[in-house]
Amino acid sequence: MSFASSTCNGIAGWLLSLRSWKRWSAALILGALIPMSQPPVHLMPVLFVSFTGLVWLVDGTRTWRSAFGVGWLFGAGYHACGLYWVSEALLVDASRFAWLIPFNFFGLSLGLGLFTGIMALVARLFWRPGISRIFVLAGMWTLFEGLRGILFTGFPWNPVGNAWVAFDSVLQVASWIGVYGLSLVTVYASAAVALMANHYSIRHRTPAAASGLAVLMVLAIAGFVRLDTAATPLGGGHLIRLVQPNIAQRDKWRPELIASNFARHLRLSKSNGGKRPLLVVWPETAVSADLLANSAAQTLLREVIPEDGLLITGALRLVQLPGRPIQAFNSLVALDSFGRVQNIYDKHHLVPFGEYVPLRSVLPLNKISEGNIDFTPGRGPATLRLPGISPFGPLICYEVIFPGEVVARGDRPDWLLNVTNDAWFGQSAGPHQHFSSARMRAVEEGLPLVRVANTGISGVVDAHGRVIATLALGFEGALNVILPPPAAPTLFSRFGNLIPGTLIWISFIFAFVTQKRGL
Repeated sequence: MSFASSTCNGIAGWLLSLRSWKRWSAALILGALIPMSQPPVHLMPVLFVSFTGLVWLVDGTRTWRSAFGVGWLFGAGYHACGLYWVSEALLVDASRFAWLIPFNFFGLSLGLGLFTGIMALVARLFWRPGISRIFVLAGMWTLFEGLRGILFTGFPWNPVGNAWVAFDSVLQVASWIGVYGLSLVTVYASAAVALMANHYSIRHRTPAAASGLAVLMVLAIAGFVRLDTAATPLGGGHLIRLVQPNIAQRDKWRPELIASNFARHLRLSKSNGGKRPLLVVWPETAVSADLLANSAAQTLLREVIPEDGLLITGALRLVQLPGRPIQAFNSLVALDSFGRVQNIYDKHHLVPFGEYVPLRSVLPLNKISEGNIDFTPGRGPATLRLPGISPFGPLICYEVIFPGEVVARGDRPDWLLNVTNDAWFGQSAGPHQHFSSARMRAVEEGLPLVRVANTGISGVVDAHGRVIATLALGFEGALNVILPPPAAPTLFSRFGNLIPGTLIWISFIFAFVTQKRGL
């Protein structure tokens, strides 16, 4: 017996034999390792360690309670370490919100961990150890990733498939099956390695354990071919100037700093020689709409808005219609070279507790962002058309993390624009994870994406998810970049999440078939 084989069997035997708190501790630790596969670390081997260990822990449980506990704590560890940065937002105004950090940290991780608890419970109750249980774990993990993106307004952050953004060839798989489909393949490939242990009596154990890796390899080769045949990303597209002012969140709306913050945006927008851009883009909530309407501000804006070009900026808007209370909108506003508003898009997917308080009549809380008025959601995904600019799909902040929901169906744009303000999350992993989700949407839809952040990561991504240029987190600056061309509509752009949904059903069918055959 080889050293690798004996080590595998030894670890498997140890995890299978764990009981009570030792098993739960191991589940928590294994789940906590998974975020290391995500940006900015990209330590991919932890996926195989974590999911293989999860299989052995579930197989070693004797009761349904124990199985649920293993899955629950595995998921809690995953989300606790993957979403720790959310608490950074509560420190911006620490005197008012720091007390919520324990509720946020434990509530978010333990609440989201319920999904994986149910996954482990179902796998333990209805499928015996072997490849059939692996199919079920992969299918249910993916099912619950999708449900996370829908239930309670949705929060599909850090799907396992996002780990592949550092590998351009595997990343292309998302153009066919989306990030959820990529998650399914990844979980299956990682978990199937558990079958190498000699505790399983199935025939052809080694081919079964390697089957997921073989699928990943085939998909990676197909992705490499897709990249190899792709058009050169740079071409004759619009020249766009991305402005990243790097303003600390606690300084953003201080009355004595509003003028200097505005001046910083203006300074960074000015071209220092060379070809003038057609479009200047400022980040989310760069200014207030009242400031844009100010005659003195419009005079200053005309100096930086290109002639026959546009400025697109994030802006806070207050609207009061006759007989109705004031409404607040988190908006994207397009201005021409005369300072006139050409079009407006209102964010439709708002952040609970960040932009509005759910059940406000019951919960004695204020939203974290400025002001006492809850934001009003916009109408939904849109395609904006502006003079001289190819049509684009606007996305504000975390609207970009929702697979299959970033484009107005039936009105395909030529590119995507994501403005955001990641200053809420400091120098944490959050902005890196956010940027990886933006890259994934570009691949899924086959559209180039321009991302402009108050502070990192701003940049341009081509239709195959390749990064053309970036401004790093914590850096003040501006960037002139030529907009890459769109690719042909992808399979995912045509059918959306129906594709990973179908793959989930296929995984369950395989589970039934393999169980009947005793595998």
